[in-house]
Amino acid sequence: SSPVGGEQISSIGRGLCVLLGISLEDTQRELEHMVRKILNLRVFEDESGKHWSKSVMDKQYEVLCVSQFTLQCILKGNKPDYHMAMPTEQAECFYNNFLEQLRKAYKPELIKDGKFGAYMQVHIQNDGPVTIELESPAATVDPKQLTKLEKQQQRKEKTRTKVPSESSRERNVPRNKDDPSASSGAEGDVSSEREP
Repeated sequence: SSPVGGEQISSIGRGLCVLLGISLEDTQRELEHMVRKILNLRVFEDESGKHWSKSVMDKQYEVLCVSQFTLQCILKGNKPDYHMAMPTEQAECFYNNFLEQLRKAYKPELIKDGKFGAYMQVHIQNDGPVTIELESPAATVDPKQLTKLEKQQQRKEKTRTKVPSESSRERNVPRNKDDPSASSGAEGDVSSEREP
């Protein structure tokens, strides 16, 4: 069901809901790795009911992507800190490129997205539930540089991929809140909603 006065932005049926947290240090390399992993991750059953056998592409299911900077949270005591998240303008470009690469690698009509930079209510009906965290691999580095890199506390792109039986909902409110939330929805499909 839709919130009163809300406008649906995006919704999918069976498939993946990808929450994408973009780090300051993410590059095209991390982007390409994540696209491959998301599309090839075997989280669905095959025709005989065997679990962990088929990817979203094998099943021709949909993918809903939501930009979620809070995945880059670092706790300072009990206070969330987001300085490792990529700044908004740069992150929007990265996010759009991510969507473009997903569409090129799969089918454009099966890739949906929310509204970047908006406060969204995302309703995800998990099938299982199954939630898998994907993180891009660290770059190969010269051992001499390792200590320096460790001191910099490099963080790579993180995504949380949920497997909803039906998809996600978001309400678009200007992003003036620190913590866009992803909450479990009631029955019904997952969709996105935006207030007019």
